[in-house]
Amino acid sequence: MPLLKRKPFVLPEPPDDLEPHENVYQIRFTKEIFQDYNDYLNRLNQYRQRVWTCKITGKSGLTYEEALVSEKHAAEKVQQIPEELVAPALRIIHYSMLPLKDLADSIAEKLQEQLFVGAQLYGKKNDRVRPCKVLKVMQEDAENVRYVVAWLDENNNIIEREEVSSQDLVQKKPCFSRNILKSFIRKSTYRNAPWVLHDKLAKKHGISTDIPEELRRKFFFNNGLVVCTKKRKNEEESIKYPIDDLLVKPSPDDPVFSSRPSPSRDFNVPIYCVGDLLMVWDFFMSFGKLLRLSPYSLKDFENAISHKESNVVLLVESHAVLLRVLIKGDYEYSAAVLEKIQKKITLISWKDYLSDFLEMINIPKLRQHEATIKRGDYGYVDVNAKLEIFRELVNRALGTAFVREKLDEFIEQRTVLGAAKREEAIEAAGKRRKVKEQLKADFERNCGENGHHLGTVLGAAKREEAIEAAGKRRKVKEQLKADFERNCGENGHHLGHDASVSTNNNHRIQNGVAGKNRNGEIESSRQRDALDSGIKHSNIDSKIKAKKFNLELNRTAEIVEVSRKESKKQPGGDKDQSEKSAEQRSEYFDREMEKWRIRTSPLGKDRYYNRYWWFHRDGRIFVESSDSKEWGFYSSKEELDALMSSLNCKGERERALHKQLEIYYNRICSELQKSSKDLVHKVAQDDSMVRRSTRVRAPPRENPSKAFLKYANVWKEE
Repeated sequence: MPLLKRKPFVLPEPPDDLEPHENVYQIRFTKEIFQDYNDYLNRLNQYRQRVWTCKITGKSGLTYEEALVSEKHAAEKVQQIPEELVAPALRIIHYSMLPLKDLADSIAEKLQEQLFVGAQLYGKKNDRVRPCKVLKVMQEDAENVRYVVAWLDENNNIIEREEVSSQDLVQKKPCFSRNILKSFIRKSTYRNAPWVLHDKLAKKHGISTDIPEELRRKFFFNNGLVVCTKKRKNEEESIKYPIDDLLVKPSPDDPVFSSRPSPSRDFNVPIYCVGDLLMVWDFFMSFGKLLRLSPYSLKDFENAISHKESNVVLLVESHAVLLRVLIKGDYEYSAAVLEKIQKKITLISWKDYLSDFLEMINIPKLRQHEATIKRGDYGYVDVNAKLEIFRELVNRALGTAFVREKLDEFIEQRTVLGAAKREEAIEAAGKRRKVKEQLKADFERNCGENGHHLGTVLGAAKREEAIEAAGKRRKVKEQLKADFERNCGENGHHLGHDASVSTNNNHRIQNGVAGKNRNGEIESSRQRDALDSGIKHSNIDSKIKAKKFNLELNRTAEIVEVSRKESKKQPGGDKDQSEKSAEQRSEYFDREMEKWRIRTSPLGKDRYYNRYWWFHRDGRIFVESSDSKEWGFYSSKEELDALMSSLNCKGERERALHKQLEIYYNRICSELQKSSKDLVHKVAQDDSMVRRSTRVRAPPRENPSKAFLKYANVWKEE
């Protein structure tokens, strides 16, 4: 099995809910079965990437199919190893800690000493080395082994047989290479360091699977596999997100996810029919202008389809526009109806056209309602059957040349709008890039000029201060040295003269010492005054220079700031206005492209493959289960926020869904708020009518669920 990131890639099991006649997608070289076409394409694209490794040879940078072929060829070469040597080789491999190359060399060296029946080598006979073949191995004891060999001629034909000792045989070049041994090791094991054999292979050759005593502290069994006891550090950090949602595990750094709200299931039709209901309604709303059918709400369509009256205008007009399309573009249906009736589709005749359509498609579960429809009792037909009839009409209408031509026009118009939007975006990006480059050039030029002037001032000030300070220090040192030498000479002369006169003249010696101290104090005070005056003079000059330098620096900074403000003002004086116009243009293109929309795609899937749909004409977010049998919806902003905060963006599907919800968030919220306002307004109207005095006669209230009865097709062809 090919490796992905050095780990075995386990193929998924076939789906359990496959129907006998269900159409599926299968990958040729893995036999995997997929019910969803997008999942099939994603897996196929993954197999085509050069990220796979041959498990037996270790070759990397292969596609999955190339890795399979490489493993097949390598497995054929591994068969060259004689069966008699397989078990000894496996015993050497099992729980070995050697690297692959050293392990292969060790196996080759040990197997070189073992002879087996059928091995061809050389033997000593009559002081000559001749080719021979081992026919039988006779084990006398642990040290002495004798063999029955057959001596061969040049054509490998047996000349004679003879019993020889192991010392008389000379092993020739082994019949398999080191690369074959490496492939054999990889094929026989499922992990390295230590190398561990597959359980079936170990049991086949009677090799114990128990972990050796010296390795039990480092390794243990987990789900039948040998696992290292030392956990990898930062294992969570090594994972590159996003990954498959079902593989995401909770971690301490995860944000606090809110509980996902339960979708409402308040439908007037059975839940398993909601998919067909949405599909048919979305088709009518997308191609209403083409079909000449004025729009109506999903709630009205749902109430109408579950209504028990037969001639509901909304349903009659919806059937009529599809039947007119079939008369124009479907030759089979047009021929069938024109032979029988030559009249317009009206509230009375539409049931005859629909009955002819059911007779033409000849679907047994729908034809059983043909008689009911002909009698004019369409309202008593099952809701599921009504929607299936609509679905067949829509599918048939999409196949007509009339609709196909209009679809091509829709696609072409969307392409033109998309190209225009891209061109404007590219042009705007180019303008922004030029403005940035101009700002950068102006800023660098201003900084260069001011920086050069600033550097000149700074360098001159530093040089002058350094020269003056060095001169002052040199003068102070020279003065101190001269004073010190002069004082030392005078005091030494007085001291020697007083000592040579008499020992009683202690007064003069003391005076000499006192004079020395006085002179020292005088000279030291003189030196301090000179040093202080030098330091003070240096500090005054440095302060003057620093003040000049600060003035130059402030003036330069002001120049740079002014030039920066001017450069910003010059190209973008009406920046806000240009940005506003760009946003308006983008919104305009989005609105126009929405008018030419062909189909509605789901926003995305969650962790468990539930699909999320949003129809901008309804506002609600619909949730479809992975098996398409259950539906629900979210109808408030609070539910939308809770849904978004429950999505884990470490998973591929939920990250994509969260991104789409962020893109459409404002539009969805505005539609949901609009719907909630309408609902609040209706409730307020109902409450006000309830509070009216009973003495005032008021007209009966209008039930919102009966609003579909007032529908009129204002786009109808006359």
